[in-house]
Amino acid sequence: MSPFLRGVIIDWAGVLTNPLRGTVRAWVEAEGIDWDSYAACMRAWLDDAYLPEAVGNPVHALERGECTVEEFERTLAARLLRLDGGTVPAEGLLKRMFAASLTVPVMYDMLRTLRAAGIRTCLLSNSWGPGGYPREDFPELFDAVVISHEVGMRKPELRIFRHAAELIGLPPEMCVFIDDIEANVAAARACGMTGIWHDDPQRTAEHVSGLLGISLAPSR
Repeated sequence: MSPFLRGVIIDWAGVLTNPLRGTVRAWVEAEGIDWDSYAACMRAWLDDAYLPEAVGNPVHALERGECTVEEFERTLAARLLRLDGGTVPAEGLLKRMFAASLTVPVMYDMLRTLRAAGIRTCLLSNSWGPGGYPREDFPELFDAVVISHEVGMRKPELRIFRHAAELIGLPPEMCVFIDDIEANVAAARACGMTGIWHDDPQRTAEHVSGLLGISLAPSR
């Protein structure tokens, strides 16, 4: 076991769940939404969602809890088109958008093994509202949980990484951070963490195993 790295801070959607693009695609197809209208809207919001100087971004506001889920849903629904020309219902939009989200056993098993070995773990998630998290799973997976809208901060702001490390009682330099967004990994590294960009559960588990010197059992 590594005597230096003692904590793992990890993202939720797209890391502990299946990739977001597939989840969103399933929703778009199920509701007959024109993909181009969705992509144009989200591209405009997400292209600068990870730029520190960006202002007035609906994604920033939602993730920091500066607007309600209902406000964001109305804003997004108004910009979407359906293939049949109809409107997209705003109420419950985000719940429907992420309905196909599934947890990843490899990643769950990795966290269980790490905690059993004495590694401290923390969830650090940019949230699109309070729903969608299986919070009943959290006690066995995490020593601490940081949900962006609950703390008024979001990745890639450096302060949220420091906050997560503080909650598990470690300096950033003793933490590994895992995320599928490269800008977030870069920010974690900037505050001293060891960053892992996630693109495949098995590869991530093997990388973590190598860094920490902890053998991970095969996924169930």
